[in-house]
Amino acid sequence: MSTTTTAPAKASRLPSWLTGFGGQVIIGLVIGLILGFVARGMDAGLGEEEQSWLTATLTWLGNTYVTLLKLLIPPLIFAAVITSIANLRKVRNAARLAGSTLIWFAVTAFISVVIGIVVGLVMQPGVGTSVDAADAADPSRMGSWLGFINSVVPANFLGLSVSESSSGALNANFNVLQILVLSLAIGIAAVKAGKKAEPFISFAESLLSVVQVMLWWIIRLAPVGTAALIGKAVSTYGWEALGSLGKFVVAIYVGCALVMFVLYPAVLVYARIPVLGFFKRVWPVTTLGFFTRSSMGVMPVNQRVAEKSMGVPREYASFAMPLGATSKMDGCASIYPAIAAIFVAQFYGIELNLTHYVLIALVAVLGSAATAGTTGATVMLTLMLSTLGLPLAGVGLLLAVEPIIDMARTATNVTGQNLVATVVAKRHGILDQKIFDAAENGKSALDTAEDEDDSGAETEAEAALSEVTTRA
Repeated sequence: MSTTTTAPAKASRLPSWLTGFGGQVIIGLVIGLILGFVARGMDAGLGEEEQSWLTATLTWLGNTYVTLLKLLIPPLIFAAVITSIANLRKVRNAARLAGSTLIWFAVTAFISVVIGIVVGLVMQPGVGTSVDAADAADPSRMGSWLGFINSVVPANFLGLSVSESSSGALNANFNVLQILVLSLAIGIAAVKAGKKAEPFISFAESLLSVVQVMLWWIIRLAPVGTAALIGKAVSTYGWEALGSLGKFVVAIYVGCALVMFVLYPAVLVYARIPVLGFFKRVWPVTTLGFFTRSSMGVMPVNQRVAEKSMGVPREYASFAMPLGATSKMDGCASIYPAIAAIFVAQFYGIELNLTHYVLIALVAVLGSAATAGTTGATVMLTLMLSTLGLPLAGVGLLLAVEPIIDMARTATNVTGQNLVATVVAKRHGILDQKIFDAAENGKSALDTAEDEDDSGAETEAEAALSEVTTRA
């Protein structure tokens, strides 16, 4: 009998941090910075409305990558939520998990807005500013407290719609909140239907597997997308773009930094989750949020990181991450509107009192839901200003630096969304510690092309979920 021996695989001479997903994103970041400075030099000799071929290429690549990420959001939420409900049909404390998630959303949002108020009062971004009052203009869109109710009611099946741009091109749009609500309703109905709905649930599970494979393909393009997005940002926004609003921009970044590196670590310590370990695992999400400026675009990656790097069970992550992407916005709904409202009040010489600051906190905590059906922090700011009775024209004063501050806001948003899901899973005893530990030393699940638990075997987290909820 002959035996066959296989030669051991040749070990890579490169360190693991360089060959892994995170290292590839770093390389993309460096290349993007270099290309951005080159493109900026090429644009220097052109007219104000012109751009070089390199800037145009970087813009196209970056926009295409974000579009690809958003492409999978509707089928991902639809399949994941239905599958999640089907798997949780025997779980009795799913409502408690949902309640804990909303509570942590509110707690971190409240502390974030307090940080924003303190930063605004200390730095006083609207005092002594040289911003031109002629830039004041009413916003084109406004937030309203009834907007939340309207956003929940789907305009059509799954909240999908098509709009025509000024150039005649058709743009596909979707409302994540409507997709989430409809998927929840369909999932519950499928469970109630019993055996007749089993083929439909099986279809949803198969669809989820297909979408996850496609998602993996897109995730692997992240280094290219990162290079294009940061290159475009460097070529487009220079220090001179800050102008008279530099103090306001610094205040936003200081507020977001305090939330990211003071509040979030405190929450992690409270939940007994390693601070450095969490940030190392969530780093791809944070950086993608910074460069893409889209919580929706990062949501598929954020959910994968929560499941495959943090150890959050898929059944819970399928609910928490889409919900967080629509209503968990510490940067856009807490830090930014608080500091911006103080800026507008200071610019117009309007004195704010304790009642105003209490209203700022209430709007920040509740307003995320009220503006969940729309996009953009500007809508949230209009809700804040209208509630406080401040001039809505003040929104126009801040539009010049919107792209620059949006990077910090979005990075804060997506990090906080992952934080809450991880903390709630840890506190309820359903976090898969083996998955979390496997991501140590830079080995993330984003570095592997296949999901080990897709074979249908019950993971440790699922077993813990069933056990803890059975005892409840």
